[in-house]
Amino acid sequence: MAKVIAVTNQKGGVGKTSTTEGLGVCLKTKGYRVLCIDLDPQANLSFSVDAETEEFPTIYDVIKGTTKTLHAVQRTPSFDIIASNILLSGVELEFTQKDREFILKKAIEPALRRYDYILIDTPPALSILTVNAFTAADAIIIPMLADIFSLQGVAELHETIRRVKHRYNPELKIQGILLNKYNSRSILTREVMATAELVAEQLNTKIFSKKIRQGCVISEAQANQASFLEYAPSSNVVKDYMKFAEEVLKEDENSGEQEVV
Repeated sequence: MAKVIAVTNQKGGVGKTSTTEGLGVCLKTKGYRVLCIDLDPQANLSFSVDAETEEFPTIYDVIKGTTKTLHAVQRTPSFDIIASNILLSGVELEFTQKDREFILKKAIEPALRRYDYILIDTPPALSILTVNAFTAADAIIIPMLADIFSLQGVAELHETIRRVKHRYNPELKIQGILLNKYNSRSILTREVMATAELVAEQLNTKIFSKKIRQGCVISEAQANQASFLEYAPSSNVVKDYMKFAEEVLKEDENSGEQEVV
């Protein structure tokens, strides 16, 4: 049975898509069956892995009910993906029925036994799409930069997560906060870290011990629609993502949520 992880932060530019892609690629490399769902109308994750977004069914078609979930899965060198496109931006107005918060949860049910991990890349806004991701997820990973604006974004997630846990998904947990573009020599980074620890404590979670260092490798690989493990396998950033994936796996194995493949 798949573990479902939503990667989220209401602030854009914090490495949300890179985190989803990085974790997905590394988990697949370690032998796990991985499905990523691009729930962002901007479709950056879909572009990064060269998924088809116009002539192939997307997550919009799945949640609308016009395509079966497994028929929308595309296989890429990085991982399996259900892509997105701009049509997803109309969901807020289009889906107004009762229990609309459970649309994604019901949609991914056919995939739960096909995969070990399902990763959801959420939009940078607290919309009905984000609520659907939280309702469907077992856990949340929050990427952020070591700056005050990212910190504010993390803090503002608290109320949405609390509401979803209370109304729709009482088992939802925050697995941790991941620091991206990390520079341990920066004074600002050290100052923000102290506050981030307090925020993590308020959210009843932690900051992952592995931080993702600064580097342009991921952006370059995404621009070339290439797997970053093939693009620059020896780079510090790639090594960091691999260690981060190992940290996630170790926690899941210790909690009994995943078995080693």
